[in-house]
Amino acid sequence: MVAPYIERLGRLHHALCPRQVLGVRVAVCAARALDIPFPQNDKRTLILSEIDGCFADGLMVVSNCSVGHRTLRVVDVGKIAATVIDTQRHQAVRVWPRPGTRVAACVYAEGQANRWHAQRLGYARMPDTELLSLQRVPVPAAAAPLLVGWDTRTLCTRCGEEVFYDRHVVVDGLHVCRGCASKDEIPDAAG
Repeated sequence: MVAPYIERLGRLHHALCPRQVLGVRVAVCAARALDIPFPQNDKRTLILSEIDGCFADGLMVVSNCSVGHRTLRVVDVGKIAATVIDTQRHQAVRVWPRPGTRVAACVYAEGQANRWHAQRLGYARMPDTELLSLQRVPVPAAAAPLLVGWDTRTLCTRCGEEVFYDRHVVVDGLHVCRGCASKDEIPDAAG
């Protein structure tokens, strides 16, 4: 299950690590649960990763979702988990490793010299039912900025800069960028 992605992961990292393997497994599990094709060639699927780093790269190599394509977003809450969204059917699943998975993985990697290698191999070998938890969830609010048209833009009435993808806010009836809006919330240190 992980083997088809090893070469692409190798181009991103000097070594295959346990979190990359988890990213691969999470993406494959979510695609199967939503009955969506990976790797995607369009923008049908969005992924919200709850952590950055190697895990997100594992998600990316399977799905072909990326930050550059606006189909992968990191909502960093420090958890190895991802919500995968089918934008055509407005369905989503959240997938994460089961509690105790790090220890359980070692059973699937007898003879490995250290825990890191045992986890990496165990994550690749474990059945989904022992490795992962999956829950159908509503499409999260954090996905909203990714669901708007790619060409939407507004001018900030304060600084004059363009704000893309409906990421502006309305303050006193005016469209302003978040940077200008946050200046209103910060009290003047001199005052």
